[in-house]
Amino acid sequence: MSVLRKSKNKADSRTQIAIKGVRDNILLLPHGQYRAIIEVTPLNFELRSEEEQDTIIDTYESFLNSVGSNLQILIRTREIDMDKYLEDLRSRLDNEAEPIYRTQLNYYNEFISSLIQTNKILTRHFYIIVPYVSATKTDFELVKEQLNLTLDIVSKGMTRLGMHSRVLSSLEILDLFYSFYSPTQAKLQPLTEHALQLIHTALTKGERL
Repeated sequence: MSVLRKSKNKADSRTQIAIKGVRDNILLLPHGQYRAIIEVTPLNFELRSEEEQDTIIDTYESFLNSVGSNLQILIRTREIDMDKYLEDLRSRLDNEAEPIYRTQLNYYNEFISSLIQTNKILTRHFYIIVPYVSATKTDFELVKEQLNLTLDIVSKGMTRLGMHSRVLSSLEILDLFYSFYSPTQAKLQPLTEHALQLIHTALTKGERL
């Protein structure tokens, strides 16, 4: 049972999650490790015909052989915050003058309100984490160039599979960690570009200490 006890050793969150910083859409980790993160759209494999499924499998196998790098796949399931949606819906209801539309909006509002009382509305996001590791101190521009080459291969591979992809920005990368470790706070205080600058400054100072 000892593994379930809360540790008495206090450490800041930066030490616990081992992040040195984020720069130019690249996550900086200790020991010369770097990560770029791509968000991809899902592919409904089960709805495809058997022939299409075989084609997808062959294309995916060809893609993995072409990457030449280890990849990590992350599936993030999150509960959708419906409060803002309901607030907008009620605002539309208050401003609607046509009785027939007001009635429809009112029914829809009641339906959504009762639905979320008994069900969680979930969304899934799919990510591919692309790594780069340097055994020695390396110029960041070289790291960026090498990662971009792999990102290009991954993006083209996703296109061949019929999936859309995009590279997460620095702010989105920080927000991903923020929502992992502080989900309640992330809803109340979303990250902004100003917050990103403050975090970047704090991480940079920490590196110099």
